[in-house]
Amino acid sequence: MSDHDVHPLEAQRRANREAVRALGLSPYGSRSDGLISLADAKARHSAEADEEHARRGKEPGFIDPRARVAVAGRIVLLRDTGKLIWINLRDHTGDMQVALSQRDVPPEAFQLGKASDLGDLVVVEGRVMKTRTGEVTVWGEGVRPAGKALVPPPAKHEGLVDVEIRYRQRYVDLWANPETLKVFESRSRIVSHLRRLLDARGYLEVETPMLQRLAGGAAARPFRTHMNAMDIPLFLRIAPELYLKRLLVGGLPRVYEINRNFRNEGLDKQHNPEFTMLEAYHAHGDVETVMELTEHLVRESARLVAGERGLATDDAALRLPFGEVSIDYGSPFRRLPYPELFESALGFAMTDTRRVLDEAARRGVRHAGVDPVVVVNDLFEGFAEKSLDPSRPAFITDYPAALSPLTRPKANDPRLADRADLFIAHMELAPHYTELNDPDVQEAKFREQLRGGDADKNAEEETFRTFDADFIRALKVGMPPAGGMGLGIDRLVMLLTDQRTIRDVMLFPMMRPEGQQPAS
Repeated sequence: MSDHDVHPLEAQRRANREAVRALGLSPYGSRSDGLISLADAKARHSAEADEEHARRGKEPGFIDPRARVAVAGRIVLLRDTGKLIWINLRDHTGDMQVALSQRDVPPEAFQLGKASDLGDLVVVEGRVMKTRTGEVTVWGEGVRPAGKALVPPPAKHEGLVDVEIRYRQRYVDLWANPETLKVFESRSRIVSHLRRLLDARGYLEVETPMLQRLAGGAAARPFRTHMNAMDIPLFLRIAPELYLKRLLVGGLPRVYEINRNFRNEGLDKQHNPEFTMLEAYHAHGDVETVMELTEHLVRESARLVAGERGLATDDAALRLPFGEVSIDYGSPFRRLPYPELFESALGFAMTDTRRVLDEAARRGVRHAGVDPVVVVNDLFEGFAEKSLDPSRPAFITDYPAALSPLTRPKANDPRLADRADLFIAHMELAPHYTELNDPDVQEAKFREQLRGGDADKNAEEETFRTFDADFIRALKVGMPPAGGMGLGIDRLVMLLTDQRTIRDVMLFPMMRPEGQQPAS
């Protein structure tokens, strides 16, 4: 790299890096044992120890009672007053002040402080005390480098506010914006809590293939790839459903998987091409079984987050904010039948085909040459779903059977499916099904899908347009009746942490290449 290619600010940092090397130190550090977090270091402060040190510190043979700690962090504030250098360090638990006195640290350590820049990583050892201004501080006895920052950090007061840069440079966003780190810490705890809840109910966590010969189990366009060793086409999975059901055939009574799904579709506030789903299946259950499970999982996850925030956790007051809405997680989730909600929102029955097509034309919903059931669902998604109370979680039940070819029809009305979808704050969070386990009916539905319309025009029509002969063979072996559900982890975290876009709860969301303009 030539000198004229380097920004002046980076050039100065490179010069400081060489100054550190001249001290006989590695700017990029080495192993450090015995480190504790900054929060733990703060917690070790003792006012009594400070008082004893102030009273007896100059006595011969006095042993300093103040806690001695070793901490590491990134420099977010640095003030050099000549013989005293004040540093604010930041780690995943917060910020803490460090003081380097020329009198109390070795000469090379003090010179290291002089050669440090904002954003550098350092390890500091010293006593925990409180300054005259009342700030808990590590009074340094030694300092060594742990990593050199060659680019300056975001401005201290503005922080990293450019959304595009925050998503592209999450490695900066996480330390520059502590609130971002808190969201992802909450996400990790929520997922761990879901696992504990499922394990406690006897569900076994499993792993199924992400590279699949056939794309099935959901309404989506797949990503395609190729395996060179076998010279075969493969798909990134759009859902693990058909593999999880095979495990029910094999005798596992309750199974779940938390992992990535991939769908070759658009980007918006609720969609990313790869996302995390929890799918669970309960042998000898039905849609009601898994609806109760999901309500339990969501409520207990909300209780976890509320407790961490110091909010009320009893059912009567279990509420969390999402934008302008306060969502009630403590009350029983409502059950709203699809046909009734459709008629309430549109003013006519979904079985009135003439009115459906007329209304679609009037509202600009595509309907020419489209299956009327698909038009019904387009109207439902466009208008009926929006009529839901965003503050009250609700299961929409009794979907048209034609929209759910892997679901058992209702016994009292085969035109409807034993399916329910959970909606919270106008977001679809989780579908639930009484699974179809009759191999002949399932085979007929697969073949019916293969005879469907133009798959390039409608994702619903593309669903299940492959014939999975091995899955039919598995059903012929015999699958017990079962309830199945899929819970969108990203959307659940959005709701519980009050984030308005899926990109704010994914560490590395999909982004266009830098400089590329959206397709016209």
